[in-house]
Amino acid sequence: MTELEPAAERLDAALKRLETALEAHLVRVGNPAALRAEIAALVADRARLAEQLDHSLTREKELQSLADEASVALGAAIEEVRAALGKED
Repeated sequence: MTELEPAAERLDAALKRLETALEAHLVRVGNPAALRAEIAALVADRARLAEQLDHSLTREKELQSLADEASVALGAAIEEVRAALGKED
């Protein structure tokens, strides 16, 4: 056995430990590129959903305004019908 063989074996063992530790770290952390892509997709999804929510809230306000107008008109019509029925009696 030469002087370099024990050093080579120690280096090989150290590299195997490093590889094992790196694999364990990657399992915990995941693929950074895939993680960044997933985060970007989530951010885009959030922006799309926020825009849809804003649109829905605006539409809800418009519909509520129309419902209020219809309610007032219906109330007026009911009063007219009651007045007309009251005059017939």
